[in-house]
Amino acid sequence: MKQIQQTEFSLCPKFEKGFSILGKKWNGLIIDVLLEEGPQRFVDLATKIPHVSDRVLAERLRELEFEGLLQREEDSESQKRLVYCLTDKGRDLDAVMKNLHQWGEKWITEEECS
Repeated sequence: MKQIQQTEFSLCPKFEKGFSILGKKWNGLIIDVLLEEGPQRFVDLATKIPHVSDRVLAERLRELEFEGLLQREEDSESQKRLVYCLTDKGRDLDAVMKNLHQWGEKWITEEECS
């Protein structure tokens, strides 16, 4: 009987790191809102992602900032307010997010969203 030789599968560490960032609950939605709507204040993000608590949203924003995907800046209209905006690294996810939207439109049913 012929034996099938198995090779050890190993994930690319860079892919694994990227997936761990994007796969964390709420991170993809935060990035998507910033890609679609541009810089946002905390309150605006909280409104556009209604099911996330303020505590978790703040935590995710800190994590995304730590990963270099977004940064806090002074609002151009009011120097007293901060807005969150994507960095070049974060904006580079645009094609990924568009592909995910297309995949969802093709394969996710309305029933699965309920």
